[in-house]
Amino acid sequence: MNDAELAAHLAEVAGKLLLTVRESGMLSLKKLGKAGDATANQFLVHALREQRPEDGLLSEEEKDNLDRLQFARTWIVDPVDGTREYGEARADWAVHVGLAIDGVASIGAVALPGANDGAGLVLRTDQPREVPHAPATLRMVVSRTRPAHEAVAVAEAIGAELVPMGSAGAKAMAVILGDADLYLHSGGQFEWDSCAPVAVALAHGLHCSRIDGSPLVYNQADTYMPDLLICRKEHAQMVLDEVAKVTLIQA
Repeated sequence: MNDAELAAHLAEVAGKLLLTVRESGMLSLKKLGKAGDATANQFLVHALREQRPEDGLLSEEEKDNLDRLQFARTWIVDPVDGTREYGEARADWAVHVGLAIDGVASIGAVALPGANDGAGLVLRTDQPREVPHAPATLRMVVSRTRPAHEAVAVAEAIGAELVPMGSAGAKAMAVILGDADLYLHSGGQFEWDSCAPVAVALAHGLHCSRIDGSPLVYNQADTYMPDLLICRKEHAQMVLDEVAKVTLIQA
């Protein structure tokens, strides 16, 4: 398999494993997230070390080994993005398998195992689909529980409708699928939250950056990533301008 095929296959299989764990009925909601994370993580980590032994690896559920910094190619994975949504059997959770090359989110896949009424869906960098046209009223996906102040303020300024949603991967894929038009996040994330979604979004021709317009850089010693913007290119400057106004007011 080439890198894109491998990413898509691993994300899909991990998603199926997670569904099997949940459907077993052996675990309480409190334990389900941990068991699912551990199961998917072990599969992804072992598979990547077997299939790409010469590459670096960073996983949310694995102790970080900074030896990865010496590699130009590093796989960055999130075994379950949206643990709460996974446990609640919602559709808005995801599996991320991304590959950063020289710090750029270059190849990847995002599996949405709960999409299509449980039939599942995998979006990938090597099979881009046409992104639907935006409606007259833009829609911005935000956190279900903690919508970021900047996102709410920008949505109000541009007249966008807020769409609460779970995982970061589900939010990013919503823009590709035409269920939303903007994903603006300023509440802090980590590299595994966005590497695969950003790679897939870029492959679909979307704008991806920090909320000040600077590039997103991966495989860093500090994996924290404060903010993110994913949207259609024609909306990017408008959103960046409004974010700058909000930031100026806060300052």
